[in-house]
Amino acid sequence: MPSLFDHYLTAVHTALDTLQARGDLPADLDWSNVTVEPPRDASHGDLSTNAAMVLAKPARMNPRAIAEALKSELEKAEGVVSVQVAGPGFLNLTLDDSVWLEELKSIETAGNDYGRSDFGAGRRVNVEYVSANPTGPMHMGHCRGAVIGDALSSLLAFAGHEVTREYYVNDAGGQVDTLARSVHLRYREALGADIGEIPEGLYPGDYLVPVGRKLAEEYGDAYTNAPEAEWLLKFRAEAVAAMMDLIRSDLETLGIHHDLFASEWELQQAGAVDRAEATLRQMGYVYEGVLEPPKGELPDDWEPVEMTLFRASEFGDDVDRPLKKSNGTWTYFGADAAYHLQKSEAADELIDIWGADHSGTVKRIKAAVKALTGGDVPLDVVLVQMVRLFRNGEPVKMSKRSGNFVTLAEVVEEVGKDAVRFIMLTRRADAPLDFDFAKVVEQSKDNPVFYVQYAHARIQSMRRKAAEAGIGDAAATAGMMAHLDTTDRALLKQAAQWPRIVRLAATAREPHRVAFYLGELAAAFHANYNRGNDDPALRFFLPEKPEQTQARLALARAVGQVIASGLRVVGVEPVEEM
Repeated sequence: MPSLFDHYLTAVHTALDTLQARGDLPADLDWSNVTVEPPRDASHGDLSTNAAMVLAKPARMNPRAIAEALKSELEKAEGVVSVQVAGPGFLNLTLDDSVWLEELKSIETAGNDYGRSDFGAGRRVNVEYVSANPTGPMHMGHCRGAVIGDALSSLLAFAGHEVTREYYVNDAGGQVDTLARSVHLRYREALGADIGEIPEGLYPGDYLVPVGRKLAEEYGDAYTNAPEAEWLLKFRAEAVAAMMDLIRSDLETLGIHHDLFASEWELQQAGAVDRAEATLRQMGYVYEGVLEPPKGELPDDWEPVEMTLFRASEFGDDVDRPLKKSNGTWTYFGADAAYHLQKSEAADELIDIWGADHSGTVKRIKAAVKALTGGDVPLDVVLVQMVRLFRNGEPVKMSKRSGNFVTLAEVVEEVGKDAVRFIMLTRRADAPLDFDFAKVVEQSKDNPVFYVQYAHARIQSMRRKAAEAGIGDAAATAGMMAHLDTTDRALLKQAAQWPRIVRLAATAREPHRVAFYLGELAAAFHANYNRGNDDPALRFFLPEKPEQTQARLALARAVGQVIASGLRVVGVEPVEEM
């Protein structure tokens, strides 16, 4: 269903139609930048539109003149009490109580679907996230991208998109050969060999011990002294399968599931990279050439070598990029281009969630996707900055190769899934985030996940107390508005922004906006609730005043419903009591 803001944006468009029809505005104006949103200062009204400001230049008119003409039309719109022209031409609308009563009813009626929309119109979006190398368990370096990708997927689905959640298994690189050799060492160990210190360059983690034991049980000593060529591919496959089981289990602790797991190895074996290269070559975007030398001082071993190059510079990249190495093997970029082509064949949009250390490859991948799809399937890359772990004020170091790292499962076990997920969304993806083990479990307003969950639990507690006193939930009625003061109404208006937040966050690909909004809504609720500590007449639950109690409980239920919906979108449980 259309949101309150959609409804009044339509009213603005209708008013503009009227002005055009009578010649007060020129025809063929672009209204795409016209918005309806809350005013920056709540005392200015309930809604604000920038219509006069954004149309003034293309209409070649004074914005104030447009605003005055628009004001006369908007005053006729249903539910509008008054319209004021502010500053150079902003229009502020004040709405009737009946509008807010209907919004209160809508929240109650829609329940978990309040804020859900068809904005995405079923557009198919492939969101690829996590995609960690399958060489060990998930650690906290993977966590933030996993949460952001999963929350964004849920957000897009809530906004009406058809979402595919995908994991790209990087199982074709040299690191997987290293994994296989590491597992072979553990295999020999399981058969009684003294392997001593793990050699430099291999993975030393104990998580490979069970894999070695399983292989020993399966193959006995058949590959103990066999040449590497006889066991490498077999051990690669077994090790990758075991690591992916481990990774799925780790992601499960965070409530994260993927629809598809795409293998880089299988992609290459199926000839997908050859087909992508052939497609680009047929379009004239591939040639044999020599890259320019790197800028600055040349390395001693640099020499010009002819390679197969993609004309990435024609699609916004800085230079052309090699699809093949000089020895004829595919570059990682070549395989990645083929993988994105494969994804694009079943999607209208692609979104990749990458660590910020991959920022240098964004332009080349976007160039490849643009060339391969003719620009029909846009690619958006969300770069995620690192998470810094702290314990007792001291940084916790993570090193996967040394085996000394903090696993995702360990963190979830210590602080809980909800704390991990919510905290990962308390900063923009492109800003570093500090994760302090003590602070994320602290029961105070300084802990955002606690403060939001506590607001929901506090509302449910009030409802239980009211029911025990014989005051049950009552449907919103016109009489209730008289019992809601200015602060109550401001809280209702804030809750009514949820559908707008969903659309804005989905459009911007920024699920952290949901967490920010929930924090602000919870803080507003707690501030409203705490007024009763100073003035008992302002308490939400007053048994001697059942009508006022029912009115404010209806407001609280609406706030609780919005908080619950928002938490579910980001994958956090709206708890009933704390």
